[in-house]
Amino acid sequence: MAVLRIVPNLGTESVSSADQFYREILDLEVVMDQSWIVTYAATGQMTPQINIASSGGSGASLPDISIEVDNLDEIYARVNKAGLKLLYELTEEPWGVRRFIVQDPLGKAVNILEHC
Repeated sequence: MAVLRIVPNLGTESVSSADQFYREILDLEVVMDQSWIVTYAATGQMTPQINIASSGGSGASLPDISIEVDNLDEIYARVNKAGLKLLYELTEEPWGVRRFIVQDPLGKAVNILEHC
């Protein structure tokens, strides 16, 4: 048996409230929309992963989800332009990533990162 995909399910009363963040800020595409559930996806091949953690590292709170990007500075600028709440400022971490944590429209802590 092989794990083919890992998908976080983020609960909300208003599914459409997440659209701007996940589609416009993170450039994800809607690949399924059943009105009660919307699936956003990125193009390209990914390796399924899951983090098990006791903290968020460097004094940050544990985020609900982590998203690796290849254009962190651009995403950071979009987040600031949109006036979204930063929970952890843009930082280069000692374990080799640059990241920030933002609160999405659902109230979830989203760790957005790129490897240095």
